[in-house]
Amino acid sequence: MSDRPLKLLIVLPSWVGDVVMATPAIRRIREAMPGIFIGALCRGGIDLLIDGQGEGNDLFDEVHVFVPHGMMATKKAAAKVRPRRYDTAVLFTNSFSTALTTRLAFIPRRIGYDRDGRGMLLTDKVVPPRNGDGSWKMVPAVDYYWNLAGYLLGEELVDWSVHTPVDCVSMPLALPDGVVMELPISDADQTKCNEILAKAGVDRDYAILNPGGNNEAKRWAADRFARLADWLNDECGLKVLINGSPAESGLVDEICGLCESDPVSLPAMGNTLGGLKAICKGAQIMVTNDTGPRHIAAAMGTPLVTLFGPTDPRWTTVPVSKLDNGLDSEVVVVADPTLEAGESANDHPERCGIDQIEGSRVLEAVKSLLGQN
Repeated sequence: MSDRPLKLLIVLPSWVGDVVMATPAIRRIREAMPGIFIGALCRGGIDLLIDGQGEGNDLFDEVHVFVPHGMMATKKAAAKVRPRRYDTAVLFTNSFSTALTTRLAFIPRRIGYDRDGRGMLLTDKVVPPRNGDGSWKMVPAVDYYWNLAGYLLGEELVDWSVHTPVDCVSMPLALPDGVVMELPISDADQTKCNEILAKAGVDRDYAILNPGGNNEAKRWAADRFARLADWLNDECGLKVLINGSPAESGLVDEICGLCESDPVSLPAMGNTLGGLKAICKGAQIMVTNDTGPRHIAAAMGTPLVTLFGPTDPRWTTVPVSKLDNGLDSEVVVVADPTLEAGESANDHPERCGIDQIEGSRVLEAVKSLLGQN
């Protein structure tokens, strides 16, 4: 391939879930271009998610971490990567600032979607998928990133017409069968997991509840999570671990205080993003809102119930593993299952509010994954 890079920089998304959804595309690039040097540019914290160099992770040869805020953030990020003399950059971000970073780093070839006014900073402007009226086409993020990998490799691009909704829950994927999301679990990640489980006295099978989210409108009510925690403990015999970022520790404490059982607060145990990967790997099930840990659990093959409202789940349809009974390892529960396939939950914030999800529907989803139906 005449445009084959020798040193490739992949600019990673800012959100945890999007980074996980980009991993099939990154794996595709790595396998198609063995021997090239691949670096990652990411914000602080994301490095914990992709950490595992020399421990089963061969996606990246080097990871550059930058702080995305502040007047000098773009210049500082460019200064970090400039000495590596990358010849090509692929931007899995959509922002103007990250395109400017690669330009200031003097990377000759810069590939990304032509959007958000940054086309002049790109050498290779990839056309983003739109509807006939100019609005953004509903495309799962995994395919959005997969298409960029195809462009870099000079292979056939995604046929966006495959993304024709058949219902209000899932979307057909362009990813080939067998392609999965992946995350490495380093020795440090496993050690952190073991320390937390021992400190919390977890001596039986466990479930994870993830009640947080960057948008409060996407959070199922705290009292409903508390009742679910008690049910998982009393009826399923599972120890319940409640996950959250340090900023969500108050929410986790609130739910623990509403429980009659004795769940474990992972923030109080000092959990990390790296530790969460290994904790998810050993869980019997996770019940989560639409937020980053959902994607971590999916990459780990954890049986998963994901609650969506008022965002549409088809933007983030992901490949998941199969259970022993042949069923998908994820059950997506939407606020309004009667929504027409051609409509988007994003356009109906009240009708598709997450408070419309009844506890009984969540219990049925959990039972189906645990084989209790």
